[in-house]
Amino acid sequence: MDDFYAETQGWAIDLEFKPNMLEAMQRVYAWYGGELMDRPPIRFSRHNAEYELRQRSKTWPSLKDRWFDTAYQVDDFIEQAKAMRFNAETFPVFWPNLGPNVFAACYAGVEYEFGEVTAWTTAEQSGAADYDFDYTPPTIDWNSEYIHKLDEMTDHAMELAKGRFMVGYTDIHPGMDWTVAIKGNDAMLIGLVEDPDAVLALAHAAEADFAEFYNRYHDKLRAAGQPSITWLNVPSYGRMHVPSADFSTMISDEHFDEFCRPALERECLQMTHNVFHVDGKGVARHTDSILTLPNLQGIQWVHGVGDDAPIMQWVPYIQKVQDAGKGIMIDITPDELDPIMAALKPGGLYLCIATETEEQEHEIIDKTLRWGKAPVVAVPGRPEE
Repeated sequence: MDDFYAETQGWAIDLEFKPNMLEAMQRVYAWYGGELMDRPPIRFSRHNAEYELRQRSKTWPSLKDRWFDTAYQVDDFIEQAKAMRFNAETFPVFWPNLGPNVFAACYAGVEYEFGEVTAWTTAEQSGAADYDFDYTPPTIDWNSEYIHKLDEMTDHAMELAKGRFMVGYTDIHPGMDWTVAIKGNDAMLIGLVEDPDAVLALAHAAEADFAEFYNRYHDKLRAAGQPSITWLNVPSYGRMHVPSADFSTMISDEHFDEFCRPALERECLQMTHNVFHVDGKGVARHTDSILTLPNLQGIQWVHGVGDDAPIMQWVPYIQKVQDAGKGIMIDITPDELDPIMAALKPGGLYLCIATETEEQEHEIIDKTLRWGKAPVVAVPGRPEE
């Protein structure tokens, strides 16, 4: 935990919406380091809860106008936060959200559309594939309306956040997911076979832009005394990143290592803490490779719905990640806590649990504290630092 105490120097510890910030951050940093302080970290909300359709307090001329309404987005978050509980490792975070591919939308000529709960580029949604890879890749427009809006949202939120809540940075998808947003799935799949060199060159085209884009918001937030945090809601006092490769659900292990992994390695090496977003069993096929990425602290496992739920069928997968010495975030229901505790060691787990009452949250905390008294307090296989 020496790195935790070194990194907390000069940071504001408690927030109005989160008075036990220091204790919560200690648990997060223990998880980053493959240790268990007293129990696994717990976030009392489920994955993607913020995207669920809900009633709005006003109307707009278009969906884009709603997404672009800076005052509404920040004020709405604050009103919701006032009514929320931030127990355990549930953090109050506003992050400017313009959809998962806003980074791609900042490139010249890329069309972007907004829905009720997400947004997409025309290429990825329409299926109108562009099979021509022998072309000059688009260039990022640093005067893009999306960058200006992200700047505005970030600045406005920081004006209201000091001493109250955290402000994060937006969702950023570089690498092969960026190429899909630019070209479309069909073109990418055919390109891997027919023109692999051009696809690889395209995948690398946005790497320098990603670093500059990330630093633009990291530096802005750091100067305002904000930790590094984004949609995953796991803070770092260094540089936190959520690498991903959702496109890899459609490709082989060999293609993952050839086309996805090189850029992912370079992303991870720029950061202090990396938690890989494994979105379902298709991406999970590449777990052996993902687990050996440099500077990777953990995996966020999204097991899915329908036949992919409940979580207990994925216990062997969770154990595999634990045995590799990495942390793993999992979504469970309150009813699944007891079987999870019976099947797994607490070390390396980060639990996301949607609850109904504060009493229920305190019961879960008490249970996990008893679970955390097990004699093994480190994830097996974690290299000594």
